[in-house]
Amino acid sequence: MRGGDRTALGLWGEEQAARYLKWRGYRILTTRYRCREGEIDLVAARGGYLCFVEVKLRKNADLAQAREFVTPAKQRKVRIAALHYLMEHPTDRQPRFDVVEVYAPNGEQTRRPEIRHWENAF
Repeated sequence: MRGGDRTALGLWGEEQAARYLKWRGYRILTTRYRCREGEIDLVAARGGYLCFVEVKLRKNADLAQAREFVTPAKQRKVRIAALHYLMEHPTDRQPRFDVVEVYAPNGEQTRRPEIRHWENAF
């Protein structure tokens, strides 16, 4: 898979995750938030929670579950980016770190990917 194809598929995965979260009653506040120290795929709110969401797209779970690729180093970068976000956007909501797994069989954009949402994942 070429780099551009991978980027397009990754963006598609994030869009699928955002649609899924909206369907579940979340309000998407920001997509692809970036700062010098890291990035957050989605920032969403529901109830008393402000969710910093890492989206992981995979063809399948044969090697490992997609959420297992959110390494401690990645978690640290997301946490640092979340601190920057909170400094820019103060809130009374409780921060939470979620992972959304998007499975696209054969690495293709399908009409109905399998999506799994892990609340409070790290």
